Amino acid sequence: MKISIAKEQLLAGLQAVQNIVSSRTTLPILSNVLLHAVGKELVLTTTDLDITISCGVEAIVKKGGSVTLPVKKLFGIVRELTTPEIDLEVDEKGICSIRAGVSFFKIHGLSADEFPPLPKFAEKKEITLDQGTLRSILRKTSYAVSTEEARYVLNGIYFCLGDQRITGVATDGRRLALVDEESEVAEESKGEFIVPTKAINELNRLLGSEGKVELRYTDNQASFTLSGNGEASVFLMTKLIDGNYPNYRQVIPGENKERKRIALEREEFLRALRRAEIMASEKASSVKLQITKNNVLITANTPDVGEARESIAINYDGNEIAVAFNPQYVMDPLKVLEEDEVFLELSDELSPGVLKVNGPFLYVIMPMRMS
Repeated sequence: MKISIAKEQLLAGLQAVQNIVSSRTTLPILSNVLLHAVGKELVLTTTDLDITISCGVEAIVKKGGSVTLPVKKLFGIVRELTTPEIDLEVDEKGICSIRAGVSFFKIHGLSADEFPPLPKFAEKKEITLDQGTLRSILRKTSYAVSTEEARYVLNGIYFCLGDQRITGVATDGRRLALVDEESEVAEESKGEFIVPTKAINELNRLLGSEGKVELRYTDNQASFTLSGNGEASVFLMTKLIDGNYPNYRQVIPGENKERKRIALEREEFLRALRRAEIMASEKASSVKLQITKNNVLITANTPDVGEARESIAINYDGNEIAVAFNPQYVMDPLKVLEEDEVFLELSDELSPGVLKVNGPFLYVIMPMRMS
């Protein structure tokens, strides 16, 4: 294998794929990146056996071939080089020579034959959507994914491809985030699956605001092909979480005349909660919202430490309501939403609160016991 490649191209490819590689793996090959030079492209691939990421970048291929090299070492070298062009040459023993200006390196690689092969997709279940749409679904739901290993089916985002829509849901049992976006879904592509947290984190990092993503899935794996946003094309494949997602619709409160709707300026509400949270107890972190005529009083106190009080003017003329929430759970959606105005729907101190916007988003949060 012998290629010349722009430093920025090689760096972009390595940045796209190196994140999932662990330095503590028992299989040395899993610490390596597979380099495959063909045509006018260098394809870089890494895997941890659960997730596989490939990225194709432009290169001048003088002699095609494949090799695997320690990805962290290669990334460290490329990042520090100061010349715009890099030459890579691999001999028959798998030793890679790197030349860039006055710099020269040799890295011992492993045979490409040892690298785990990519699984093949036979099924036709697929959907194409804007990267910005998928990115929005992930951003608005991923913070609500459970981290408790005992509830493994909640350790990811549940996707449902249904009648002209794609739904993303995440819950940890104490709050639930749901996004329901319109999208063209063919009859044979309808279905549901759960994408694990690690793959979600990688997609959050890789997805842009422009370009398309092709999503394909089978019973046990899904792939995401990102293209057309001016960057290199990226392919991510992940194993899916095996299990049945709970009936999340049961958690969403139905229409209720008793429930009051309070319009709030998102940034103002977020800043007030941030300040109040400073004085919330570390053990049982909670803030109390007291809604009275045209006012929301936000209070937090910790015995022996002190208290915080914040007041927000609102347009409200209903019954007085007092309820307590974990402040972090209220702030999480406020941080990622882009709308200026949010709507908080409350019934009483024991019923779940519902946060909505003028868009395809809904968030349910369980209250805390008021002391």
